[in-house]
Amino acid sequence: MSRFARLQIILIVIMCLVFVAPVEAKKTKKKQNRAAAPKAKAVAPAIKSIVLMDMTTGKILQSRNANLAMQPASITKVLSLYMVYDAVYAGKAQWSDRVRISPRAARMGGTRMYLEPNTEATLGELVTGMSVVSANDASVAVAEHLGGTVEAFVEQMNLQAKKLGMTQSCFKTPNGLPAKGQYTTAADIVKLSTAYLERFPASLAIHSMQQYSYNGITQFNRNRLLGHYPGADGLKTGYVGKAGWHIAATAKHGDTRLLAVLMGANNPKFRNKETAKLLDKGFAMVNGEKAVVLQNALAAGRLQ
Repeated sequence: MSRFARLQIILIVIMCLVFVAPVEAKKTKKKQNRAAAPKAKAVAPAIKSIVLMDMTTGKILQSRNANLAMQPASITKVLSLYMVYDAVYAGKAQWSDRVRISPRAARMGGTRMYLEPNTEATLGELVTGMSVVSANDASVAVAEHLGGTVEAFVEQMNLQAKKLGMTQSCFKTPNGLPAKGQYTTAADIVKLSTAYLERFPASLAIHSMQQYSYNGITQFNRNRLLGHYPGADGLKTGYVGKAGWHIAATAKHGDTRLLAVLMGANNPKFRNKETAKLLDKGFAMVNGEKAVVLQNALAAGRLQ
């Protein structure tokens, strides 16, 4: 092979290295980047389930994922309270009953009345604590008082739930603290709340209290709509890590009473604002009201 031919071959090899190799490298890098690109995660809804009901007519005004099962959290206490009111109205218990506080009740964590073991409180005081400050210790004390044991009371709770048509619920505790196999749905909470308020409307006198003092300790109601949303007078909030922030809220304008159940919100502030918006929408639908009743409160940042 001549010297000139060898030189041509060397030049061709150099040109391939300079121009072709980088192109192939870029193609390979693009393929790697496409392969390594993470898949976009689906954004979880800010609120998992919603039901808005006109309690005056029983009409469902709005519903979304109403049958989605999740941990009930402290909204469970509405069922426990139903059991208490039922016992009192049937003459099986009295608000003045002295209830012994067991060590088990006093040990309850989370929201509580700070009950001391081996002391006593009246049934009325404990019910107020359950309704206003969502007291977990009071819930256990009441369960032991009425059911003999917590387990027996919870069994009665589930029987009552079935009577109310709550076919998508199972309760394991009287206060809603997390427990394996415990669940409910927004649809069932609507059934429970409706039955509770229709049968025991006087309970709203307690649920509407914005604070409660017991044994020198003053605590505020977790339902921040009270005092901020016109006509709001109940009912119950709840939170558990695996499910989120819940609320069963009721308000009355004129002759119209609405019930809004929102479950699984990302945070309490968003839950409260969305509940107010939902109630606004409901009253606008039913009464033709302009949905502006909360603008001043929202603007002032009072609804937290």
